Amino acid sequence: MDVSSLFMSAARLLSQLRIPWLQLLSGFPTQVVLDSPEAAYSLSSIAGVYNSSQTPGTLPWNTFNYCNAPHVNAEHYSLPADAPNASLVHLHVVLRHHKRTPDNLYPQENELNAVPWTCSDFRQLSFAGGATPVLHQTLSPPWHPFLATFWNGTCDQGQLTQAGLEDSIRHGADFWAVYSGRLGFLHTVNDRDLCIRTSTETRTFHVASGLLTGMDPASATNTFSVTTQPSAIDSIPPRYPCPKADRIRSAFQSVPAWTDHLEENADLQARLAATLGTAGMAAWSSWYDHYFDTFSSRTCHGHPLPCNSTGACVSEQDAARVFAIGDFEYDYIWSSAESAKAYTQLTFGVFLIELVDNFNQFRSAGETCKVKLYVGHDGTMIRLAASLGLGRSAPLRWPALGSEIVMETWRTSDGDHFVRVMHEGTPVPLLAWIPLDVFVEMLESQIPRNILEACTEI
Repeated sequence: MDVSSLFMSAARLLSQLRIPWLQLLSGFPTQVVLDSPEAAYSLSSIAGVYNSSQTPGTLPWNTFNYCNAPHVNAEHYSLPADAPNASLVHLHVVLRHHKRTPDNLYPQENELNAVPWTCSDFRQLSFAGGATPVLHQTLSPPWHPFLATFWNGTCDQGQLTQAGLEDSIRHGADFWAVYSGRLGFLHTVNDRDLCIRTSTETRTFHVASGLLTGMDPASATNTFSVTTQPSAIDSIPPRYPCPKADRIRSAFQSVPAWTDHLEENADLQARLAATLGTAGMAAWSSWYDHYFDTFSSRTCHGHPLPCNSTGACVSEQDAARVFAIGDFEYDYIWSSAESAKAYTQLTFGVFLIELVDNFNQFRSAGETCKVKLYVGHDGTMIRLAASLGLGRSAPLRWPALGSEIVMETWRTSDGDHFVRVMHEGTPVPLLAWIPLDVFVEMLESQIPRNILEACTEI
């Protein structure tokens, strides 16, 4: 039986046994031992943490934490073993934004929120340069005729929360402790050495500002330049149109490898739909993305799972089952499906073109930035992980909040350049020391030839 068949069998076994199929994506397989049926439904275990930004001290530091991914930090950072006298000369950092409110809403959202989403402690500034600073705050007026479809609080959907901002500040401080304090690679926080690009989503701007504040608290009083691409063609989410990719995805989600998992979890789907009022809605029944989002946003912020007006609630067991199914779906779509490679290349090829251009600029001594830092989304991270081949050693997981991939470029005493890839703070074994030219060729091999024509061909 080949690897993909084994993977599908494991996914089906998960559905039948109701056991979260979770495993660390750090290059080190983890055996999860369940002492009791209840352990299978825990939202905080060696299999993964879904209920706190703080990983319990009883678990390894790099345990998969969906609420706040492990990342490069001074305590656990190690120099490359292959060339102890090498010097760090360039960095690429790609990460997902941190904790936010749900990005999807139930039809009767207000009814299902026992704890309001409160962002009164999160100040948003929105203003044009040279004009009066404007403080933006969201209010949900109690008299609004459509309030039932939204929560009665002071947060917008998909908004970074104060807890998410605090995680991003800590992330920035840990980054600086390594690349400035430990290695002396960076000296000051400035937009000449540190070039940041984000998506056009406001939460990625906020995470960028949190990272910078963590790197240097004094930067909170300064202005820092961050770039974006036009929202219609932004390659970070990505958002540029690609009809051929859409057809490929539709095709591989129409075969038993995909439809079987929906059928095998029909009991779960029916129970969630009845509890949450989502029956008959294709966006909720065609995959588990929306449920995953609405459950994890709550558990990561310490909110209870939703209960409706009849007292019926989503159980912790069902939430854990959704999280495991979400892992399967993300791996299938972007890594293990028969045409997943073509789909990922078409939808992420433009971003890879940018990475290749960055590396080429560095090779020709034309790159002025010491660090290229990107703040994106789960779709960004899963595509990058798949493009780098991280799904070869173990199935990919849904990228955690704050998920991080670092591509370090080192120069040896002989003048040769090598790349080391770090995922969630840990070197990727197969990419721990790759000649720069080979690494660039690997990226280029993932870019479809003439991607515009490839995306639009009939």
